[in-house]
Amino acid sequence: MIDYRALEALAAVIEHAGFERAARVLNISQSAVSQRIRQLEFKLGQPVLLRTSPPRLTDLGQRLSNHLQQVKQLEQGVLLQDEEPEELNIRLAVNADSIDTWLAPALAACESSNRMNFDLVIEDQRVGLQRMKNGEVMACICESAQPVNGGMAQKLGTLRYLALASPDFVACYQSKPRSHQWLQQAPCLLFSGDDQLQHQFLNKLKLAAPSRFQRVPSSRGFVEMARAGLGFGMMPEIQVRDYLQSGELINVAPKTVIDVPLYWHYWQTESEYMAQLRHAVAAQAAHTLIQK
Repeated sequence: MIDYRALEALAAVIEHAGFERAARVLNISQSAVSQRIRQLEFKLGQPVLLRTSPPRLTDLGQRLSNHLQQVKQLEQGVLLQDEEPEELNIRLAVNADSIDTWLAPALAACESSNRMNFDLVIEDQRVGLQRMKNGEVMACICESAQPVNGGMAQKLGTLRYLALASPDFVACYQSKPRSHQWLQQAPCLLFSGDDQLQHQFLNKLKLAAPSRFQRVPSSRGFVEMARAGLGFGMMPEIQVRDYLQSGELINVAPKTVIDVPLYWHYWQTESEYMAQLRHAVAAQAAHTLIQK
């Protein structure tokens, strides 16, 4: 029989990147957190956690963490109608651009949203699925179509990215009209170390990676940095239409776009509440994202 208190402790250590913070969240001592995990490892006969900084799950630890997420959904599903929870804690891994463009109305449209406490984990769409693999989240939005073990994936649509910059920025760095060579020397905006959209864009133009970077870990701030003339970068078309219309941002390569597919990843043991949320997200995506 699995000790679910130990699984909760294991999940908290990973989620909060350490034993001390996990203990505060669980309202127990740090030694109690360690003891629960040690007892779990003793019972299973192998480690579930690598004591690195931050701690990392072993393969067994990942399977147990995934199991815990699915159990939580099963618990939601078996609640009787007159035992509906007052609050549902929903942890999702999503990309920042989705939050800043189309996702919020989808979360609000879910019929159970008034009872849902959303904990959104911001991850680049290329790497967000790792949160599902680690069993840290109940659902994930990312560009991968391959579901994790025990999971399913539903196509939401495509988010189109354009390479944009301010007119003054282009005038400052572009030496020859209709040439793209200047982009290799001009400052490039990056959301994070996982952001490869600019590299994909330059590769489409048969150019090498940019030599200068401005790191901007904010979707809104990314656009504002470009408007201020501090760099060029890939931005969601649905986020910048007004700036394109006003001329505050211009497309530096109108014939070159990056289309990023987005998928909703969820556990097969999906509760009624998570199914409601998935349908609301899919409905909003159908109206907002490109459907191919």
